[in-house]
Amino acid sequence: MTGTDSGDPMVAVTDRGLAYGDGLFETVLVRDGVPLLWNEHCARLSRGAGRLGFEAPSRAWLDALPGQAPQGEHVLKIMLTRGSGGRGYRPPIPAEPRCYWQLIPFKPMPERWEKGVSVRLCRLRLARQPALAGLKHLNRLENVLARQEWQDDAIAEGILLNDRDQPIEATAMNLAWFDQGQWWTPELTECGVEGTLRRALIDKGLLSIARAGDAPLSRFLNSQSACLFNSVQGLWPIVECFDSDHQHVPGQWPIDGSVRRLQDSAHTLMGYQSNFPTS
Repeated sequence: MTGTDSGDPMVAVTDRGLAYGDGLFETVLVRDGVPLLWNEHCARLSRGAGRLGFEAPSRAWLDALPGQAPQGEHVLKIMLTRGSGGRGYRPPIPAEPRCYWQLIPFKPMPERWEKGVSVRLCRLRLARQPALAGLKHLNRLENVLARQEWQDDAIAEGILLNDRDQPIEATAMNLAWFDQGQWWTPELTECGVEGTLRRALIDKGLLSIARAGDAPLSRFLNSQSACLFNSVQGLWPIVECFDSDHQHVPGQWPIDGSVRRLQDSAHTLMGYQSNFPTS
């Protein structure tokens, strides 16, 4: 395994991660040298590499990275590529993967935890590709184009739908809504990223998976409450939604007890502030 840190940011022009997006990445919250949800991140990286057909770094190699962070909160970004080689799209066998990593200072946004956020529905539709579904792969052009749709800082995130107009995720976060007495998150068997915080909340029995046929956009828009979350930012309640023409979607979501209970569980996993008041 070839490793490159932030002190040596050079990437070979022949690297398949640069040329084709042939690789994976992880963004890990590190607090005082301790990585949060580390087992989930390492497991996802290993699963993803296996699905793409090359080896992930050893756990011992990965375990040495977070401890290099200074005191305070940082994001450890790990990028794993297949390396160089092959002819055109044909991958080399065996591959010689490369792993690049960087530590970036990070400040969370507690005002979004407390007051919630506004979101919009993106025009871009996610393509359905089961072979890549769930992976945090390096080709994120769909997300880039979706995030390019708005510049208004009052809109915190954009909701991504598939070509059947079913909600899947936000541009950089997972999505959940509350109805029928429980929390639901979209099925990700055809597209979307399986977030590590999402995985941890499902494993704890706090999120149920809404199967594709049971998750039209109307179910999300008519839900009792809704939220966004990931393993770096924590959980943001959603309070209002706009369409792709910036017209307000009727209705709004209160920050009620169901939101706060899920937020408390998520933030306990991440060591973030919890116990915010309901609206």
